[in-house]
Amino acid sequence: MTENVLGFIAELTWADVPAQEQHMLHRCILDLCATTIAGAGTELSRISRQIAAENYGGNEASLMFDGRRTSLPGAALANGMTIDAMDMHDGYRPAKGHAGATVFPAVLATGAYRRWSGGEMAVAMVVGYEIALRAAVSLHRTAADYHTSGAWGTLGAAAVTARGLGLRPEQIRHALGIAEYHGPRSPMMRVIDAPTMLKDGAGWGSMAGVLSARLAQAGFSGAPAATVEAPELASIWADLGQRWRMNEIYFKPYACCRWAQPAVAAALELVGKHELDPAHITVVHVETFEAAAHLRLSHPRNTEEAQYSLPFPLAAALIHGRLDPEHVMPPTLSDGRISDLADRVMVRVDPDIQARFPQEALARVQVEMRDGRVYQSEICSAPGDTEAPLGDDELDDKFTRIAHQHMAPSRAMELKQACWGLAELDSAADLIELLAPPLPQVHVSDE
Repeated sequence: MTENVLGFIAELTWADVPAQEQHMLHRCILDLCATTIAGAGTELSRISRQIAAENYGGNEASLMFDGRRTSLPGAALANGMTIDAMDMHDGYRPAKGHAGATVFPAVLATGAYRRWSGGEMAVAMVVGYEIALRAAVSLHRTAADYHTSGAWGTLGAAAVTARGLGLRPEQIRHALGIAEYHGPRSPMMRVIDAPTMLKDGAGWGSMAGVLSARLAQAGFSGAPAATVEAPELASIWADLGQRWRMNEIYFKPYACCRWAQPAVAAALELVGKHELDPAHITVVHVETFEAAAHLRLSHPRNTEEAQYSLPFPLAAALIHGRLDPEHVMPPTLSDGRISDLADRVMVRVDPDIQARFPQEALARVQVEMRDGRVYQSEICSAPGDTEAPLGDDELDDKFTRIAHQHMAPSRAMELKQACWGLAELDSAADLIELLAPPLPQVHVSDE
């Protein structure tokens, strides 16, 4: 089994990847770039990039939408934190977390350093996703704690860096073991209950993965990675290269924690279906699962608190008819209309909905109007789940809405074309060079 994993990491080619998976990879790249653009406007990203530039000297890779260059681990750290700064990146329901935000920064850094072609970058992304997602299932099966995505995403980052550095199979094995041991086993519910810039550990996991590969290259030992080699987990890894878990990820249409998105979708559906005026809503009742009920802040002071809220993004979506990054950033955070409506969002746990989590993330919404009318939704999942995936046109629209807030339309179009055509690019630099220059205008959040 271990030999199969090591061979997959080192030897997979783009021709080995089925057409459906190839298409999904390009969807992921587009969505990650959109999320990175949005994240670059946050104070979290600014601080991360500044610290990386000051403490990780070097000229190996670029800080995205910044222009400065650092070492590979420095770029992985800052770029991972930038993606993670805006909670709009892809996710995987069995893991209750996100692979792309940890894998993509490692691929960008290694691809720049090794001067990959677009095809080499594309297949490395597939490797990273498939390793990270299986590591996620393995860790969740064997660990009692609910940990951040960086804890298992770091194995995907280590795998792609080890592949890029040309490590031998035994060195790759040690890289995975080092990454598993040193990955950020952070308590996720802490940042749900007290939202801060810690987020989901993506940057730290990406940095740890990159460093793990470099340590293994130098002869540092760390094998085995229990989540890869434990006999009781063999079934998770046995179908590597046959079942493509990457096809099972979801995409987020809204700029907030995934757990809040079923309620947002249900509320928007009610308002649209019945042509309700949000100004006339008196109460919004939300029935959902227990984890989502922890997203309780109604008056967020910063974008982290807004993203890890349920009442505020739901109210913002009702007021604006959508929920994009600018709706969980200043100056929207001080919009009295949203705060007033958020105070009237009542959340409770529904036992039947709770029983279906985490396999499904669901919510039911009831809206009471000033004139006494009451409207109730069906039980809803969030748009973008594997049962109702976002189409290419919807991902295109998400990218365009975000990109046009921050960059010239011409640059946005070039970047979108590079994302959809990554595997055909002679040089991955054609994509990287569109991501590296600073954005002309960003919306910086503050307390």
